[in-house]
Amino acid sequence: MYKKVFLILVSIFILCGCESKNEKVLNVLNWSSYIPDSVIHDFERKYHIKVNYGTYSSNEELLAKVTSSKKGTYDVIFPSDYMVELMIQRNIIEKIDKTKITNLKNINEVFLNQDYDKDNNYSLPFLSTIVVIAVNKDHIKDDIKSYNSLLDRKYKNNIVFLDDQRIVIGIGLLAKGYSMNEIDSFALDESYKFLNNLKSNIKAYDSDSPKTFLITKEADIGVMWNAEAEIAKSENNSIDIIYPSEGHAISTDNYAIVKDAKNLDEAYLFIDYLLNIEVAESIVEEYPYISPLNIKQKSNIDIRDVFANGYYVKNIGQNIKEYDKLWARIK
Repeated sequence: MYKKVFLILVSIFILCGCESKNEKVLNVLNWSSYIPDSVIHDFERKYHIKVNYGTYSSNEELLAKVTSSKKGTYDVIFPSDYMVELMIQRNIIEKIDKTKITNLKNINEVFLNQDYDKDNNYSLPFLSTIVVIAVNKDHIKDDIKSYNSLLDRKYKNNIVFLDDQRIVIGIGLLAKGYSMNEIDSFALDESYKFLNNLKSNIKAYDSDSPKTFLITKEADIGVMWNAEAEIAKSENNSIDIIYPSEGHAISTDNYAIVKDAKNLDEAYLFIDYLLNIEVAESIVEEYPYISPLNIKQKSNIDIRDVFANGYYVKNIGQNIKEYDKLWARIK
């Protein structure tokens, strides 16, 4: 009898092992606080695919993780505009087979054919966002309209700022009247001066959850992505959202498939699933970024204004080394 029970247990173990080994998986690397857990779980249940979900805080961290990992470690990633261009140049991402994506029709054409990937051969837009200034008007009565307004010493240790090299240096450039992709050494030095003058007013650099500082009232001013500001405002209606007079940085994060991805079919299913109208609406309901799909936007932003007054971060090639040096001095 014991022998029979033993053999049954061994058989169950072997069967379970086989099922585990043959389980469909998908390896995703994305920004934190970007896709609700419920959306991931619904996808897993619908397609019986296990999603291994990792996160990063900047495009540079994404690049480092992908290039330092073994081939096949990641399937779907979400690089921003300029990083898409860089990854194309370095042969890091695959060409997208659009015949495998049925929901392409849901994308608003305004978001397609951007300079970083003409014809969207390697990427498709996931979410867009712009940098805004969020101010707790219960504590700050001043009429803040621009980045230069933030230099006032009364805001000492009272500002949370994005922790993003290109965006922060770009903001310094915009504040001084330059393009946010400027590579001239004099302009970069001007950006450094602005950011160094601002430094004593900055309480923290945080790209993961800057809204928390406003919600907990640890800081009264935030330079952050619009969705973070919208969420903070939903928690505290006294928070005002300001579009800086110098113009705003705009970023579009994109679906991309890593070269030599092991789970291509699952990757296409995942992208197509997220391009579904109802799924997209559930994403922006929780994280009110700007959806490139033809849906009612949760964020109160005119799409035309986003592009008319916004500036994309662009790939600047080897000049990034100068930005690296400047970032080390700022941080």
